[in-house]
Amino acid sequence: MALAGKHMFGAIEDTRVTFVEKKISNERKDFLKDLLTFNGFEVLIQEEKRKTEEEPQLYTVAVTDMTFNPTIWVFNRRLMTPDGHKVTQDYWNQATSDTNPQYWKND
Repeated sequence: MALAGKHMFGAIEDTRVTFVEKKISNERKDFLKDLLTFNGFEVLIQEEKRKTEEEPQLYTVAVTDMTFNPTIWVFNRRLMTPDGHKVTQDYWNQATSDTNPQYWKND
């Protein structure tokens, strides 16, 4: 799911949350959980309901901080990677592990 400006919130069980991403793979879930936990957020994971057992299991990732908006935190460069660099949009989207702050490339 791409970064969007809309603040998505709701509840998981009885806990009010800000949804980070919905209907994502296990690998994406693990990436986001590790990144957000490293940045001090309490992360909640919910399994999406499957129509059949053959369908892949998808997940919803949320945080208990109701003020968290992924778009704002990424573009304000408030999230850090475990190796001490600031998270860029491409890093968040797992397009690259490079954290160079340039949003454009001059070839």
